[in-house]
Amino acid sequence: MKIFRKLIRDRIPEIIAAKGERAVTRVLNDEEFAVALENKLLEEVQEMRLGDNKAEEIADIYEVLDALIRARGFSAEEIMRLKDKKRAERGGFEKKLLLEGTQ
Repeated sequence: MKIFRKLIRDRIPEIIAAKGERAVTRVLNDEEFAVALENKLLEEVQEMRLGDNKAEEIADIYEVLDALIRARGFSAEEIMRLKDKKRAERGGFEKKLLLEGTQ
């Protein structure tokens, strides 16, 4: 048996079955799921950095973030309010500034 031990999308077992294999899975508890999503986020960011299809990888990041927001008990609206508040207080990234240091 090949060992993966990674969070997968809901339809992956069907896709594996269509290839003539059987997916061995288990359902995570809430905390395991949240931690697995955090790990998946890191994985997807790394794939985006190294991959050629940036748009597809960014879509994967959005999907993981959406699930992580819910898994941690937040609403998308709550997160957007916090994002907007932080932008109003500290700005966004439109100016493309890199802090080289301070004197």
